[in-house]
Amino acid sequence: QLQLVESGGGLVQPGASLRLSCAASGLSLDYYNVGWFRQAPGKEREAVLCITSSSTTTNYADSVKGRFTISRDNAKNTVYLQMNNLSPEDTALYTCAADLTPRQYCSDYPDVAMTDWGKGTMVTVSS
Repeated sequence: QLQLVESGGGLVQPGASLRLSCAASGLSLDYYNVGWFRQAPGKEREAVLCITSSSTTTNYADSVKGRFTISRDNAKNTVYLQMNNLSPEDTALYTCAADLTPRQYCSDYPDVAMTDWGKGTMVTVSS
C-alpha cells in the first residue's frame, strides 16, 4: 500500500524560498502521476501542480506560475515542490497525492484522479 509523507514546511518571511518533499513508501512512484495541492485556512483545497511519470508538468494555479516548480527524483522515490518568492497568500497546508490510474498526461480533474494522499506539511509566510 502506498504511503506518502510530506516534509519541508515551516515559517518563512515574504520573499523567501522553500522546497517541499513528498517521500513515498510501499510502492514506487516511477509509474504514477503525482500532484501537489494546498488548502489555506478556511478555504477549499486547490490543485497546484502535477508531474507525470515521464516528467511532463501541468500547472493548475495561475497564482504560482513562474514561482513554483514540481520535479521528481525516482531514485529517491520522492517528488519535490520548489517554491520561490513566497507571499502571505501562499500560506496553506501543502499535500501531495498520487494518481494510480495510468495516464499519459495529468488529469484535467486532479481532485478526482488523485486517490492516495499524504497528511500534508504546513507552510506559513509571515513577517
